[in-house]
Amino acid sequence: MRNTIVLFKRELAGYFATPVAYVFICIFLLLCGILTFYMGGFFEGGQATLGPAFFEFHPILYIVLIPAISMRLWAEERKQGTIELLMTLPVTLPQLVLSKFLAAWVFAGIALGLTFPLWLTVNYLGDPDNGVILASYVASWLMAGGYLAMGACISAVTKNQVIAFVLAVIVCLLFLIPGLPQVQEVLAGVLPGETLVDAVKSFSFMTHFGSIARGVIDLRDLVFFASVIGVFLFLNAIVIELKKAD
Repeated sequence: MRNTIVLFKRELAGYFATPVAYVFICIFLLLCGILTFYMGGFFEGGQATLGPAFFEFHPILYIVLIPAISMRLWAEERKQGTIELLMTLPVTLPQLVLSKFLAAWVFAGIALGLTFPLWLTVNYLGDPDNGVILASYVASWLMAGGYLAMGACISAVTKNQVIAFVLAVIVCLLFLIPGLPQVQEVLAGVLPGETLVDAVKSFSFMTHFGSIARGVIDLRDLVFFASVIGVFLFLNAIVIELKKAD
């Protein structure tokens, strides 16, 4: 655990050693503001809530922004040849994988946490359900973790960050679209039985994110995100092990 913490601090500090982290945070906050106040119709809604205007855009927003974080996790190490140096450190492969993921996840959490002025704004304008807002933040961070785990696994496959980004966007999109109403209508007309439609829907981030964002933290939703993160981190370690000879 001590090695993981040391590596985690090193990786997290690395984000802020270059302007890239600050640029990412500024872009994230700017897009959140635009989506909330212009596309989300925050003031037009006339309600002191962040749900429809702010959080409903996160599943789609993360499809682009989270792969931008994950694409460099392993692809950059392999391109620069520093992955061999990492493998010689007195740490295990699972510790390396976990530390890189946690640093990226915390960084995403910092960016998300910097949207707190919106939370203060709705409390100033009205009397929102802060429990629901807190649950929505938790759901958003868990979803970011799921996307990051997928992106990290894909980043380990290639040395090219652009390819890692594109592939991560595609995979994340595949885990999102089954929860869209339009896709569910199509599936209902193709698949025999509502049970199969619900089964496909259960693999969507949108489904579990929406459930928690409504203020209901169900164990099944937590298990889903934990399982996605665990499975893709496990696959990440396998890919790194197989790529040692490259």
